[in-house]
Amino acid sequence: MIVIFRIGVFFSVKIPLPAYLKKASAFIGGFFPGATDLVCRGSDNGTNTVIMMRQTFFLWMFLVCMAFGCNGQSSGNLEARSERAPDIDTPYGWLNTDRDWHIKDFKGKIVLLDFWTYGCVNCYHILPDLRKLEEMYPNELVIIGVHSGKFTSEKGTNQIRNAILKFGIKHPVVNDAKFDIWQKYGVNAWPTVVLIDPDGYVVGKYSGEGVYHAVNPYIKELLKEYGDKIDRKPLHFKLETEKKTVLRFPGKIISAGDGTYWISDSGHNRIVKIDPEGKILQVIGDGKQDSDNGAFVEASFSEPQGMALVGDLLYIADTGNNLIRVADLKKKTVTTVAGNGQLGYYWGDEKWGVSVLPNSPWGLFATQANIYVANAGNHQILRYDLKEEKLFRFAGSGREALINGKFKDAAFNQPSGITRLDGNLYVADTEASAIRELDMTNKTVKTIVGKGLFEFGDKDGPFKEALLQHVTGIFAYEGNLYVADTYNNKIKVLDMKSKNVKTLVDGLDQPNGVLVDLGSVWIANTNAHQIVKVDLETGKKKVLNIRE
Repeated sequence: MIVIFRIGVFFSVKIPLPAYLKKASAFIGGFFPGATDLVCRGSDNGTNTVIMMRQTFFLWMFLVCMAFGCNGQSSGNLEARSERAPDIDTPYGWLNTDRDWHIKDFKGKIVLLDFWTYGCVNCYHILPDLRKLEEMYPNELVIIGVHSGKFTSEKGTNQIRNAILKFGIKHPVVNDAKFDIWQKYGVNAWPTVVLIDPDGYVVGKYSGEGVYHAVNPYIKELLKEYGDKIDRKPLHFKLETEKKTVLRFPGKIISAGDGTYWISDSGHNRIVKIDPEGKILQVIGDGKQDSDNGAFVEASFSEPQGMALVGDLLYIADTGNNLIRVADLKKKTVTTVAGNGQLGYYWGDEKWGVSVLPNSPWGLFATQANIYVANAGNHQILRYDLKEEKLFRFAGSGREALINGKFKDAAFNQPSGITRLDGNLYVADTEASAIRELDMTNKTVKTIVGKGLFEFGDKDGPFKEALLQHVTGIFAYEGNLYVADTYNNKIKVLDMKSKNVKTLVDGLDQPNGVLVDLGSVWIANTNAHQIVKVDLETGKKKVLNIRE
């Protein structure tokens, strides 16, 4: 086995994995909090396996120290820059700007290239770090997003524009649809950043999360080295704009049990309740992107997604804040029940049976005793015990992979939706475009549809042959599973008796949430900022008129 490690911030090594480390490699994806995940890309030619990982400094330094011994010093060397930064030209267009850009245009400025793909949760996690750097160095630093889309749907300019608006990105983004720029820079993982000095030379690369702490020291050194030679003239970019809509990128929809519905209005950082015709009856959250508790009118969220109703308590996955919140519908107050805002990372045998932190919680499902959480950021399923009021690990090792087996050994891929059918849990395992079953009796996980991180498509038919593309929503109804096949712009039905997948609704725009209630399918048609209702008998489709 050969493993490619990217160590520290600014150099790479390629080493044969010693026999005594092969066992350890089974747990790559982390021994340390803050490490991100295995496996970004892999290949097996029958003799060797090359694994390219999303990683952070400490895990890789740990493994290499085991092999060679290390002194813990930084590997960065600002004196040894010799590689000219390749140009960032592309035939697929630019966004958040009204012109094309080239590396030479930024002479005198420090440049940071961010290689990302908009469906990747780790790319989402580094956005606050990029914003922090932009705020610290508004005139000295230029950040350019290089969008190298993994999925077919992610390569379209319009969908990248939607992602820019959804995430609030304020720097230019180039559409690297065919991975041309990616290949020029030798990138092998999302996210990866490349730092370029004011003379246009590559300082180095860093893959994974924790970008601010990895890159900022080098920016400071460059500022010190170049001094007055730094071009501090402000650059102004023409950012993407959008029309105002009542809902903005709605994520999930659930029934309130009385003919009304709760919607996570994610782009407006709030939760809204509507009647069957779309009239807004109640709002939770003041719309600010924050984490304040308190009365409904003053509480705040950050891109909330999944919800689960338990009596008069509405549990909310406050995704951008890494929190689980609860809205008391009688008292009209919001409190935090799990999380402290930090990203929780747990690996292998670590912290089973003790309280843990959520990490980009995305989907929720309630039973009488528990709230089950599709914990996208750490590729796990968590369990919130309603009696103990604590959050625990439930399934998943923390690796990003399509691995079946016992709950502790199985691996997920950014799970974003969760439901229950006939006593078992079912998960929309997003990055693997898969549907997973958690057998609650045998404590095992198996894949019922899906083949892996890089096998996806749009194919109906038998479970073993069907293909989905970045599925994010799932709902059980009358023995079947209804799924939001997000990047195929469809709702599909998994018939659990015939073991067959078929398309129910098409022509959508990256739907994230699905619900079946009172004879209709209710869809959070996310990128169209809509709620769509489809009659199960007639197939008639209706876009609700959402109004205050």
